[in-house]
Amino acid sequence: MPTFQAITSSDPTKEIIKSAFDFEADLSGGWGYTSKDATIIHSTNNMPAEQFEHTLATMRAYIEMNMTLSKEARYGSVNPSESSRETVMIDAVSYEKVTYTVTAMKEDIYADFINAYKKGYGTPDFDMSNHFKQRKEATLSREVEHWFLRDNV
Repeated sequence: MPTFQAITSSDPTKEIIKSAFDFEADLSGGWGYTSKDATIIHSTNNMPAEQFEHTLATMRAYIEMNMTLSKEARYGSVNPSESSRETVMIDAVSYEKVTYTVTAMKEDIYADFINAYKKGYGTPDFDMSNHFKQRKEATLSREVEHWFLRDNV
């Protein structure tokens, strides 16, 4: 499995999110790799907290697996899904430690699958079961943790 680099920019997390995704996020702290680097959420933009956290986890995964890589190494169809959650108390501070299963596929391979589907769908020779079996086999799956601190949210 490829190794993806943690985001190490010294720019504020909220500024990177604004620049990369044109998304206003009322947050501070880091990218949530550890409790010391937790993403501190001050407001959820009127979203449920778990949905807001998922949005941030998706952005982090996309930066790691696509935006910071060369064109040949990029992944598309990046999709985190929450697999577990626990509240962790450290020094009287309550953190949400969320584990996500992130699935993705190399961008060029994903494009080939999409084109094959568009070309073959509805034709007698297109084996849809085999198509989705091959897609599943080509999909990378990784587990990541994201630490959040909800500031009066």
